[in-house]
Amino acid sequence: MDADGQYNPRTVEEVFRDFKGRRIGMIKALTTDVEEFYQQCDPEKENLCLYGFPTEQWEVNLPAEEVPPELPEPALGINFARDGMQEKDWLSLVAVHSDAWLLAVAFYFGARFGFEKNDRKRLFSMINDLPTIFEVVSGAAKKPVKEKTAASNLSSTKPKPSPKVQRVAEPQPKFTKPMPAPKDDDDEEEGSLDEEEDEHGDTLCGACGENYASDEFWICCDICEKWFHGKCVKITPARAEHIKQYKCPACSNKRARP
Repeated sequence: MDADGQYNPRTVEEVFRDFKGRRIGMIKALTTDVEEFYQQCDPEKENLCLYGFPTEQWEVNLPAEEVPPELPEPALGINFARDGMQEKDWLSLVAVHSDAWLLAVAFYFGARFGFEKNDRKRLFSMINDLPTIFEVVSGAAKKPVKEKTAASNLSSTKPKPSPKVQRVAEPQPKFTKPMPAPKDDDDEEEGSLDEEEDEHGDTLCGACGENYASDEFWICCDICEKWFHGKCVKITPARAEHIKQYKCPACSNKRARP
């Protein structure tokens, strides 16, 4: 924080952390919190903007009053088109503008604190390694073949679950199971586990867009077949046991709009 209370990241790593926090907040608004976001974007209100914060929170609010503002402003008037187009198309449009705003904020900090060419290049490279908000919201970041294969392979290494929770993947750390005595079997199981972890590592959470991690609980939506961190959609392994058909927040909220 500066003396005036403003948060100003000054290094490439700090700017990237700022970018990631704002990005996660905006992805929440457009996926897991989409119903609340939709309701707040009333076309009858004034110009509204979608803000993301470094704390991974989001807010729909009016633009800043001061000119020029402290930070670049998000797209104005996202609420006006809400009822004039399909919800999916509207959310995708907001996602595109959100991506543009995140880049503007990141490079605003870079310009303000004198990032040189190599620093700007490194910052962009770090940002570019993450899927865009548009890719997460539209599903373009999904890798269907790898996801299904990874889920299938992963389930084969554990006791078969009951039919109603077969879609739930509970990744385990490598080598937690006792190793059989024969050397050939050891090599085969080790190679299989390595391959599964590497392949499932390409899976992206449909909510936050982050990669699979071996110590996290995941669940797959039966409708859109996207995988989610349990914590991102507020589902625990115990709760998943009692769900006959899991629908992610986005699929649960899909309905005909007046």
